[in-house]
Amino acid sequence: MKNRTNYKNKKRSSKSSLIIKVSLLLVASLVICVTAYAVYITKQAEHAVNSAHEELEGREVSSLREEKVKPVKDNVSILFVGVDDSENRGQGSENSRSDALILATLNNKTKTIKMLSIPRDSYVYIPNLGYKDKITHAHANGGTLSTIETVEGFLDVPIDYYVRMNFNAFIDVVDALGGIEAEVPYALHEKDEFDRNAINLEPGLQHLNGSEALALARTRKQDSDIERGKRQQEILTAIISKASSVESIAKYDDVIKALGDNMKTNMTFSEMKSFLSYLTQGMPRIDSLTLEGTDDMSTGIYYYKLNQESVDEISETLNNHLERDKTSTSLTNNNTDNDKDNAVGNDAQ
Repeated sequence: MKNRTNYKNKKRSSKSSLIIKVSLLLVASLVICVTAYAVYITKQAEHAVNSAHEELEGREVSSLREEKVKPVKDNVSILFVGVDDSENRGQGSENSRSDALILATLNNKTKTIKMLSIPRDSYVYIPNLGYKDKITHAHANGGTLSTIETVEGFLDVPIDYYVRMNFNAFIDVVDALGGIEAEVPYALHEKDEFDRNAINLEPGLQHLNGSEALALARTRKQDSDIERGKRQQEILTAIISKASSVESIAKYDDVIKALGDNMKTNMTFSEMKSFLSYLTQGMPRIDSLTLEGTDDMSTGIYYYKLNQESVDEISETLNNHLERDKTSTSLTNNNTDNDKDNAVGNDAQ
């Protein structure tokens, strides 16, 4: 009887040991798979960022900075430039107008973000042209560098990094994430990226694919550039929120592939990884800012004339968030009186 009991105990012990070993083997396999996937994703991301990386000639650091910032310890700014490279509109990367400009400042201590949409028809001084015009034309006359210098000039805020993305990348990123949730303010009937009348959305909170999100970000037929800017901020916030969720980790491979040749940035892979710290505790706090101004058709061409008090207030808010003291480094061309009214090509939208 005693031998039978010992046998049963040994059998139970052996079975328990087998279960533990199998469990450990499964855990180890899972860890190996996750690690291998992480390494794979890292390599994919590094390759994508290296392919997208470019330095702007003659600009190692902003003229409003004493030295180059390091995102791992400094507060920094990023300018997101959305361009329309659509062949249907006769545009290419060299002469495309910027269709979306969003400036974000990131505070490394509080892990917070302030986000400003700059209306595409804002009437500002463009250094590369030597006179005031719509800010959308800065990119058409000097590309990314011209756009950066223009934004720095009228806001007196340093631009440390930029991300230039065309609409193909925007659509593919949203689709790679499985779509986003966004508020549609009214019934929307818009063209898609191929200029087909294919986008039809009802008002309310909607789950949008890439094409639908792009249409919502671009439309301004029923409201204004200001409301459009707010929608663009909301959509970018929705993308950040979706990307920071656990469920999206397995989709990063598709997101990286989506960027492909459709993005350019002056960030290195190491610098880009530093920004992951803003997502370690989930969705960071994002404060949206808006530039006030008035519609102007006095010249027969539409401009959005910015309210200088609003510009000054926004400038102070962003600089405070960067914990930067404004000095005499302000660009001298900001307040030029050379305000020619001829626009470089009338906007079709």
